[in-house]
Amino acid sequence: MTTFDIELVGKVGSMALINKADNDIDYNVIAHISRELKPGYVWVTSGATEIGRLDYIHRTGFELQGSDADVKTDYAAQGQTILLETYRRFVDSRYSLRQFLVEHQHFNDDMKREHLKATLLRCPKQGAIPIINYNDPMCYEENRKMEIAALRASKQKVVECIDNDETASQIACLLKPKYLLILSGVDGIFTDINDKNSLVREIAGSNTEEVLSHIDYYQNYCDGASRKGANGARAKLEYVKEPVKNGTTVIIANSRYKISEILSGVAPSTKIIVK
Repeated sequence: MTTFDIELVGKVGSMALINKADNDIDYNVIAHISRELKPGYVWVTSGATEIGRLDYIHRTGFELQGSDADVKTDYAAQGQTILLETYRRFVDSRYSLRQFLVEHQHFNDDMKREHLKATLLRCPKQGAIPIINYNDPMCYEENRKMEIAALRASKQKVVECIDNDETASQIACLLKPKYLLILSGVDGIFTDINDKNSLVREIAGSNTEEVLSHIDYYQNYCDGASRKGANGARAKLEYVKEPVKNGTTVIIANSRYKISEILSGVAPSTKIIVK
Protein backbone atom coordinates (compact mmCIF):
# COMPACT_ATOMS: atom_id res chain seq x y z
CA MET A 1 0.00 0.00 0.00
CA THR A 2 1.30 3.45 -0.93
CA THR A 3 1.98 5.76 1.98
CA PHE A 4 1.71 9.55 1.66
CA ASP A 5 3.38 12.39 3.54
CA ILE A 6 0.38 14.74 3.43
CA GLU A 7 -3.22 14.75 2.28
CA LEU A 8 -3.26 17.33 -0.50
CA VAL A 9 -1.30 19.80 -2.57
CA GLY A 10 -3.66 22.20 -4.32
CA LYS A 11 -3.19 24.98 -6.84
CA VAL A 12 -5.49 27.69 -8.15
CA GLY A 13 -4.84 29.73 -11.28
CA SER A 14 -4.79 33.51 -11.59
CA MET A 15 -7.90 33.95 -13.68
CA ALA A 16 -9.89 31.62 -11.43
CA LEU A 17 -9.48 34.22 -8.67
CA ILE A 18 -10.69 37.16 -10.74
CA ASN A 19 -14.26 38.39 -11.14
CA LYS A 20 -14.09 39.56 -14.74
CA ALA A 21 -17.39 41.41 -14.59
CA ASP A 22 -16.17 43.64 -11.75
CA ASN A 23 -12.44 43.64 -12.59
CA ASP A 24 -11.71 42.65 -9.02
CA ILE A 25 -10.78 39.70 -6.81
CA ASP A 26 -13.43 37.00 -6.77
CA TYR A 27 -13.81 36.95 -3.00
CA ASN A 28 -16.34 34.11 -3.17
CA VAL A 29 -13.79 31.77 -4.75
CA ILE A 30 -11.02 32.62 -2.28
CA ALA A 31 -13.49 32.37 0.61
CA HIS A 32 -14.73 28.87 -0.20
CA ILE A 33 -11.19 27.65 -0.88
CA SER A 34 -9.84 29.20 2.33
CA ARG A 35 -12.59 27.79 4.53
CA GLU A 36 -11.63 24.25 3.51
CA LEU A 37 -7.88 24.64 3.97
CA LYS A 38 -6.48 22.78 6.97
CA PRO A 39 -3.20 21.36 8.29
CA GLY A 40 -2.12 18.58 5.94
CA TYR A 41 -3.02 20.72 2.92
CA VAL A 42 -0.42 22.77 1.03
CA TRP A 43 -1.86 25.50 -1.17
CA VAL A 44 -0.13 26.94 -4.24
CA THR A 45 -1.78 30.14 -5.39
CA SER A 46 -1.35 32.27 -8.47
CA GLY A 47 -2.94 35.68 -8.75
CA ALA A 48 -0.47 38.14 -7.22
CA THR A 49 0.41 39.87 -10.49
CA GLU A 50 -3.14 40.23 -11.78
CA ILE A 51 -4.52 41.25 -8.38
CA GLY A 52 -1.72 43.80 -8.03
CA ARG A 53 -2.54 45.16 -11.48
CA LEU A 54 -6.22 45.56 -10.68
CA ASP A 55 -5.46 47.13 -7.32
CA TYR A 56 -3.10 49.65 -8.91
CA ILE A 57 -5.69 50.58 -11.54
CA HIS A 58 -8.39 51.00 -8.89
CA ARG A 59 -6.13 53.34 -6.92
CA THR A 60 -4.73 55.42 -9.78
CA GLY A 61 -7.10 55.01 -12.72
CA PHE A 62 -4.37 53.84 -15.10
CA GLU A 63 -1.90 51.01 -15.71
CA LEU A 64 1.85 51.05 -15.10
CA GLN A 65 4.12 51.81 -18.04
CA GLY A 66 7.50 50.23 -18.67
CA SER A 67 9.06 46.94 -19.71
CA ASP A 68 6.95 43.81 -19.25
CA ALA A 69 9.48 42.48 -16.71
CA ASP A 70 9.45 45.64 -14.59
CA VAL A 71 5.68 45.99 -14.69
CA LYS A 72 5.18 42.35 -13.71
CA THR A 73 7.60 42.77 -10.80
CA ASP A 74 5.82 45.88 -9.52
CA TYR A 75 2.32 44.42 -9.85
CA ALA A 76 3.34 41.12 -8.19
CA ALA A 77 4.91 42.93 -5.23
CA GLN A 78 1.70 44.93 -4.77
CA GLY A 79 -0.62 41.96 -5.22
CA GLN A 80 1.25 39.56 -2.95
CA THR A 81 0.20 41.35 0.25
CA ILE A 82 -3.44 41.56 -0.86
CA LEU A 83 -3.54 37.91 -1.85
CA LEU A 84 -2.22 36.57 1.43
CA GLU A 85 -4.35 38.96 3.50
CA THR A 86 -7.43 37.73 1.66
CA TYR A 87 -6.62 34.08 2.38
CA ARG A 88 -5.95 34.95 6.03
CA ARG A 89 -9.35 36.63 6.29
CA PHE A 90 -11.22 33.43 5.47
CA VAL A 91 -8.98 30.60 6.76
CA ASP A 92 -10.12 29.07 10.07
CA SER A 93 -8.66 31.27 12.82
CA ARG A 94 -7.43 28.20 14.72
CA TYR A 95 -4.82 27.58 12.03
CA SER A 96 -1.59 29.43 11.34
CA LEU A 97 -0.92 30.63 7.79
CA ARG A 98 2.64 30.63 6.42
CA GLN A 99 3.76 32.18 3.15
CA PHE A 100 6.49 30.61 1.02
CA LEU A 101 7.82 32.37 -2.08
CA VAL A 102 9.80 29.87 -4.16
CA GLU A 103 11.99 29.98 -7.26
CA HIS A 104 13.54 27.35 -9.50
CA GLN A 105 16.67 27.26 -7.32
CA HIS A 106 14.69 25.79 -4.42
CA PHE A 107 14.06 22.67 -6.51
CA ASN A 108 17.35 22.42 -8.42
CA ASP A 109 19.65 22.73 -5.38
CA ASP A 110 19.61 19.61 -3.18
CA MET A 111 20.18 21.46 0.10
CA LYS A 112 17.50 24.07 -0.61
CA ARG A 113 15.13 21.34 -1.76
CA GLU A 114 15.57 19.37 1.47
CA HIS A 115 15.23 22.53 3.57
CA LEU A 116 11.97 23.42 1.83
CA LYS A 117 10.66 19.87 2.25
CA ALA A 118 11.47 19.73 5.95
CA THR A 119 9.92 23.15 6.56
CA LEU A 120 6.69 22.25 4.76
CA LEU A 121 6.42 18.91 6.55
CA ARG A 122 6.63 20.63 9.93
CA CYS A 123 3.54 22.67 9.14
CA PRO A 124 0.86 19.98 9.71
CA LYS A 125 2.38 19.06 13.06
CA GLN A 126 2.26 22.71 14.10
CA GLY A 127 -1.29 23.40 12.94
CA ALA A 128 -0.09 25.55 10.04
CA ILE A 129 -1.11 25.83 6.38
CA PRO A 130 1.56 26.74 3.80
CA ILE A 131 0.52 29.20 1.08
CA ILE A 132 3.02 29.03 -1.78
CA ASN A 133 3.57 31.30 -4.76
CA TYR A 134 6.37 31.75 -7.25
CA ASN A 135 8.59 34.65 -6.24
CA ASP A 136 7.68 36.91 -9.16
CA PRO A 137 8.64 40.17 -7.41
CA MET A 138 12.28 39.06 -7.09
CA CYS A 139 12.63 36.86 -10.19
CA TYR A 140 14.40 38.75 -12.97
CA GLU A 141 13.58 36.93 -16.23
CA GLU A 142 16.92 37.36 -17.99
CA ASN A 143 18.82 36.23 -14.91
CA ARG A 144 16.52 33.22 -14.52
CA LYS A 145 17.17 32.17 -18.13
CA MET A 146 20.92 32.39 -17.59
CA GLU A 147 20.69 30.33 -14.40
CA ILE A 148 18.55 27.67 -16.10
CA ALA A 149 20.98 27.49 -19.06
CA ALA A 150 23.91 27.01 -16.68
CA LEU A 151 22.05 24.26 -14.83
CA ARG A 152 21.22 22.45 -18.08
CA ALA A 153 24.91 22.36 -18.92
CA SER A 154 25.63 20.36 -15.77
CA LYS A 155 22.36 18.50 -15.04
CA GLN A 156 20.08 16.31 -17.11
CA LYS A 157 16.90 17.28 -15.33
CA VAL A 158 16.16 20.92 -14.49
CA VAL A 159 13.07 22.44 -12.88
CA GLU A 160 12.15 25.81 -14.38
CA CYS A 161 8.94 26.67 -12.49
CA ILE A 162 7.61 28.39 -15.61
CA ASP A 163 4.23 28.74 -13.93
CA ASN A 164 2.47 27.59 -10.78
CA ASP A 165 1.16 24.40 -12.42
CA GLU A 166 4.77 23.27 -12.55
CA THR A 167 5.44 24.65 -9.07
CA ALA A 168 2.50 22.69 -7.62
CA SER A 169 3.63 19.52 -9.37
CA GLN A 170 7.15 19.94 -8.00
CA ILE A 171 5.78 20.49 -4.50
CA ALA A 172 3.78 17.28 -4.98
CA CYS A 173 6.95 15.44 -6.00
CA LEU A 174 8.69 16.84 -2.92
CA LEU A 175 5.96 15.98 -0.39
CA LYS A 176 4.18 12.99 -1.96
CA PRO A 177 0.54 13.94 -1.24
CA LYS A 178 -2.42 11.64 -1.65
CA TYR A 179 -4.00 14.21 -3.99
CA LEU A 180 -2.74 16.92 -6.30
CA LEU A 181 -5.64 19.25 -7.08
CA ILE A 182 -5.30 21.73 -9.96
CA LEU A 183 -8.06 24.36 -10.05
CA SER A 184 -8.74 26.64 -13.01
CA GLY A 185 -11.71 28.25 -14.73
CA VAL A 186 -12.84 25.06 -16.49
CA ASP A 187 -14.15 21.70 -15.27
CA GLY A 188 -11.15 19.64 -16.39
CA ILE A 189 -9.71 18.25 -19.62
CA PHE A 190 -11.94 18.31 -22.70
CA THR A 191 -11.57 16.63 -26.07
CA ASP A 192 -13.43 19.66 -27.44
CA ILE A 193 -13.27 22.75 -25.25
CA ASN A 194 -16.42 24.09 -26.95
CA ASP A 195 -18.44 20.97 -26.11
CA LYS A 196 -19.31 20.62 -22.41
CA ASN A 197 -20.22 16.97 -22.97
CA SER A 198 -16.65 16.15 -24.00
CA LEU A 199 -15.24 16.39 -20.47
CA VAL A 200 -12.78 13.57 -19.80
CA ARG A 201 -13.89 12.28 -16.43
CA GLU A 202 -11.00 9.91 -15.86
CA ILE A 203 -7.55 9.17 -17.23
CA ALA A 204 -6.70 5.83 -15.67
CA GLY A 205 -4.76 2.64 -16.13
CA SER A 206 -3.74 -0.53 -14.34
CA ASN A 207 -0.16 0.72 -13.98
CA THR A 208 1.84 3.91 -14.23
CA GLU A 209 3.02 3.30 -17.78
CA GLU A 210 -0.55 2.86 -18.98
CA VAL A 211 -1.70 6.08 -17.31
CA LEU A 212 1.23 8.04 -18.76
CA SER A 213 0.37 6.71 -22.21
CA HIS A 214 -3.24 7.85 -21.79
CA ILE A 215 -2.04 11.29 -20.65
CA ASP A 216 0.00 11.55 -23.86
CA TYR A 217 -3.12 10.70 -25.84
CA TYR A 218 -5.27 13.40 -24.24
CA GLN A 219 -2.55 16.02 -24.62
CA ASN A 220 -3.31 15.90 -28.33
CA TYR A 221 -6.71 17.50 -27.60
CA CYS A 222 -5.30 20.38 -25.56
CA ASP A 223 -4.65 23.74 -27.11
CA GLY A 224 -4.64 27.35 -25.95
CA ALA A 225 -4.38 29.06 -22.55
CA SER A 226 -6.50 31.33 -20.40
CA ARG A 227 -4.15 34.30 -20.43
CA LYS A 228 -0.85 35.66 -21.77
CA GLY A 229 2.05 33.74 -20.24
CA ALA A 230 0.00 30.71 -19.26
CA ASN A 231 0.77 27.33 -20.81
CA GLY A 232 -2.68 25.74 -20.85
CA ALA A 233 -4.01 22.23 -20.35
CA ARG A 234 -1.30 20.49 -22.38
CA ALA A 235 1.36 21.79 -19.99
CA LYS A 236 -0.77 20.85 -16.96
CA LEU A 237 -0.87 17.26 -18.16
CA GLU A 238 2.88 17.26 -18.76
CA TYR A 239 3.71 18.61 -15.31
CA VAL A 240 1.53 16.09 -13.44
CA LYS A 241 3.28 13.05 -14.90
CA GLU A 242 5.93 12.99 -12.16
CA PRO A 243 3.43 13.09 -9.25
CA VAL A 244 1.45 10.30 -10.97
CA LYS A 245 4.63 8.19 -10.97
CA ASN A 246 4.77 8.61 -7.19
CA GLY A 247 1.23 7.27 -6.77
CA THR A 248 -0.47 10.64 -6.28
CA THR A 249 -4.01 10.96 -7.64
CA VAL A 250 -4.27 14.11 -9.76
CA ILE A 251 -7.55 15.98 -10.14
CA ILE A 252 -8.12 18.90 -12.52
CA ALA A 253 -11.30 20.83 -11.75
CA ASN A 254 -13.10 24.16 -11.69
CA SER A 255 -12.43 26.62 -8.87
CA ARG A 256 -16.15 27.34 -8.49
CA TYR A 257 -16.60 23.96 -6.77
CA LYS A 258 -15.66 23.21 -3.18
CA ILE A 259 -12.59 21.08 -2.54
CA SER A 260 -14.71 18.52 -0.66
CA GLU A 261 -17.14 18.26 -3.59
CA ILE A 262 -14.27 17.63 -5.98
CA LEU A 263 -12.50 15.04 -3.85
CA SER A 264 -15.75 13.16 -3.20
CA GLY A 265 -16.60 13.05 -6.93
CA VAL A 266 -19.78 15.13 -6.57
CA ALA A 267 -18.37 17.93 -8.76
CA PRO A 268 -17.28 17.34 -12.37
CA SER A 269 -13.54 16.97 -12.88
CA THR A 270 -10.82 15.02 -14.62
CA LYS A 271 -9.25 12.44 -12.32
CA ILE A 272 -5.87 10.94 -13.22
CA ILE A 273 -5.20 7.74 -11.31
CA VAL A 274 -3.40 4.41 -11.31
CA LYS A 275 -5.98 1.80 -10.38
